[in-house]
Amino acid sequence: MQNFWHDTLVFARQVRHELHRHPELAWQETATAARIRQVLTELDISWRPCAGTGTVAWLAPNAPGTHLALRGDMDALPIHEKSGANWASDQDGVMHACGHDGHTAALLASARWLKKCEAALPGPVTLLFQPAEEGGHGAREMITDGALDQVDEVYGWHNWPAIDFGQFVCPDSIVMCGNGTFEVILNGTGGHASQPESCRDPVLAAAAMTLNLQQIVSRRSSPQQPVVVSVTSIDAPSGLTVIPETATLRGSIRVPDTDTKQQVNAWIIQICKDTARTYDVSCDVRIQPRYNATINHARQASHARHAWQREFGEQSLGSDVALPIMASEDFSYYLEQRPGAFALIGANDGEQNAHPCHSAYYDFNDRLLEKVVRWYAQLAGVKTPPFGQTQPQTDVCMGGNA
Repeated sequence: MQNFWHDTLVFARQVRHELHRHPELAWQETATAARIRQVLTELDISWRPCAGTGTVAWLAPNAPGTHLALRGDMDALPIHEKSGANWASDQDGVMHACGHDGHTAALLASARWLKKCEAALPGPVTLLFQPAEEGGHGAREMITDGALDQVDEVYGWHNWPAIDFGQFVCPDSIVMCGNGTFEVILNGTGGHASQPESCRDPVLAAAAMTLNLQQIVSRRSSPQQPVVVSVTSIDAPSGLTVIPETATLRGSIRVPDTDTKQQVNAWIIQICKDTARTYDVSCDVRIQPRYNATINHARQASHARHAWQREFGEQSLGSDVALPIMASEDFSYYLEQRPGAFALIGANDGEQNAHPCHSAYYDFNDRLLEKVVRWYAQLAGVKTPPFGQTQPQTDVCMGGNA
């Protein structure tokens, strides 16, 4: 059994590097899905396609206890990799810059171990291999396709390089904010740069609008409220001596709840309309809601923390990272449908794994693989071998801890 555990960890690292080398964007994860399904078939784990490139698999379906779902996302990002890793992306302009390769590898390794221990599982376990987390609402589509059918509780995680390696953050309530995007199209009157008085300049209006929007956080919302409004681009292509007719402004918001989202959206519309009127241009404001806040359920968050603590000690719980994290996650869809918890697990070892997610220099910290497989086993109710054990134990799966 000990050798099987060792082989499982070697397998996890190999699969992680393989997935990293062959990244695929949201809703294009066909090769990734094929590899996942191949592994599940080889492990004799039942599975079905879900939401296109997603996959749902099952272990111990007839066990009488609580039915858990464990999730791993698998899509990459449109970023040109500069990590220099031996397993760097072979797809120009596409890379696993958020660690979803590691999330998937950890879930596959967990599947391998849980299958070995299937007879000891106290309840059914559903494995969710999810596409399109990066803005594609993959979790929503998985749910629509029945991924949570019969599931009682759902758990997931994200590696986080801003947290020290191995530190586990899983609050009883909000862990990550909701988000949205906005686009403002300004229409003025173009003309010769030497005759601005004959024009209605959308570039000037867009600049003023940017300054005004950035003051929502400092002058409209409370300092205690976790809100971000970021104007991320101004696009007004033109010649060097030409004032254009049109400018487009785009940005992102981060909010902790639906009420705050509605208020911030209303402020954005008001500020854009009033600013446009001041500069005698017209504007069309388009706001696109994305994900709601990821809000844990207290009992399941406590269960997740205790499972981690049993493996890695009380000192591994907590971090000085400010909560909620202002990034967003479509795991929020699962938590709106079932009790569960989502954890942030520190990846920063002070060396090559300090680069933030979505950086071209980022690479997933492989040392997290063993920790997450141990945690998932704890959640599912089976044991893993103690650290440093050299003698095989045929009964290591028995005596669940959940």
